[in-house]
Amino acid sequence: MQVVCLDLEGVLIPEIWIAFAERTGIAEFRRTTRDEPDYDRLMRWRIALLRRHGLRLADIQSVIGGMAPMEGAKDFLDGLRSRYQVIILSDTFYEFADPLMRQLGRPTLFCHRLVVDDDGFVADYRLRQPDPKRHAVNAIRGLNFQVIAAGDSYNDTGMLAAADAGFFIHPPASIAAQFPQFAVTSSYAELGAAIDSAAARLRGV
Repeated sequence: MQVVCLDLEGVLIPEIWIAFAERTGIAEFRRTTRDEPDYDRLMRWRIALLRRHGLRLADIQSVIGGMAPMEGAKDFLDGLRSRYQVIILSDTFYEFADPLMRQLGRPTLFCHRLVVDDDGFVADYRLRQPDPKRHAVNAIRGLNFQVIAAGDSYNDTGMLAAADAGFFIHPPASIAAQFPQFAVTSSYAELGAAIDSAAARLRGV
């Protein structure tokens, strides 16, 4: 009984905030969890930046509506789902994710919620729970599933550490160097092979 947990942005879809930075021409929005390990600090900074530039949730959603999963992501995910139960654990928001989840065949997604004011500005955010990815993996393991996890950034390391096996996929070199305990993969083919190998080892095959 095995479950695969995957990060979303940077693993299956492009980074939403980077796409938003490119669309708006505001380079500051390129800052992501690959750059800032403190998620609350990052989100407070983003919310203030949106307000300063007069940008609303609808402006972000307009950019997301034109985005697509990474090349090969849908086939990779479909292949995994034919062999394992798969859950996406993400620090994105339900208000962002729907168009991309639809393109990925609506896998199960655990993420967060935004608080939007009457004028359509993002006023705050609500985490599903603190350190949500690690807690989700621990909860799934508590149900007697073995968990194999993959991500690309600082905010994935708790999930990878809590899993029975954890892998990076194309992380920044600086993050990979800080967490050498997690093997690095550089393609969906490599990650799929690593997951299958770990699954066989965990089954005792």
